[in-house]
Amino acid sequence: MSLTDKAIARIRELIQSGELPPGAKLPPEPELAAQLAVSRNLLREAVKVLAAARVLEIRRGDGTYVTSLQPDLLLGGLGSAVEMLLGDAGTLLDLMEVRRLFEPVATALAATRIRQAGLAEVKRHLDAMREARDDVNLLNHHDAAFHRAVIAATGNETLMTLLEGISSQTVRARIWRGLVDGAAAGRTLAEHEAIYLALVARDGPLAQSTALVHVSNTEGWLREHLNVQR
Repeated sequence: MSLTDKAIARIRELIQSGELPPGAKLPPEPELAAQLAVSRNLLREAVKVLAAARVLEIRRGDGTYVTSLQPDLLLGGLGSAVEMLLGDAGTLLDLMEVRRLFEPVATALAATRIRQAGLAEVKRHLDAMREARDDVNLLNHHDAAFHRAVIAATGNETLMTLLEGISSQTVRARIWRGLVDGAAAGRTLAEHEAIYLALVARDGPLAQSTALVHVSNTEGWLREHLNVQR
C-alpha cells in the first residue's frame, strides 16, 4: 500500500467511525495532516482521490467537506464506468447476464413493496409503450422508464443505482433489436404486461419469473445475433 493509499484509508476511517459524518467539514490541512501523521502533499493527493470518488467535496475558498455519501452519489458514476467497458459483443452480453441475475429478484421484491402510486407509474409507461410500438426509440425510452419505476418500488436506493448503471448501457442493444426484429415490439409489450400483472397481484415469485423470461429472451436474441457462444 502506497503512502497516499494509507492517507486515504485513514480519512475513510474517520468517516466510517462517525468522527467526520456526512456534511462535516474537514479540519484545516495542517491540523489534519498532523492528526493523520502524513505530509500535507500526501494529504492533498488523498483528498483529490476521495473527491474524484465523490466521498469528499472541495469547495474553493471554503474548505473540504464530506459529501452526503448517498448511494446515488457514490455509485452514480457506475453507468459511465460501464460504458467504457462496451468494447465488444462479449462485454455487452456480460452486462445482460448481470442484469438477468439482479433484475428478476429486484422485481420480485418490488411486487411485495409496490404502492398504488408506484403501480400507476409503471402502468403509465406500459401504456406509453403501447402507443409507441411503431417508434423504436420512443418504445425503448418508455421500456427503460418502466423498469426504472419497477425497481424504484423496492425503495432500495443502492439497488436502484446499481441496476440503472447496468441496464442503461444496454438500451442501444435493445434499440438495435427493435430495428432488426419486426416482431420484437409485440413480444416486448406482452412480456411487460405480464410483469405489470404480477405486480398488481403482489405476487413476488410470479413477478420474478416474468421478469426472468423477459430479460432472458432479450439476452438470448442478442447472443444468437451477435453469434457469441458461452
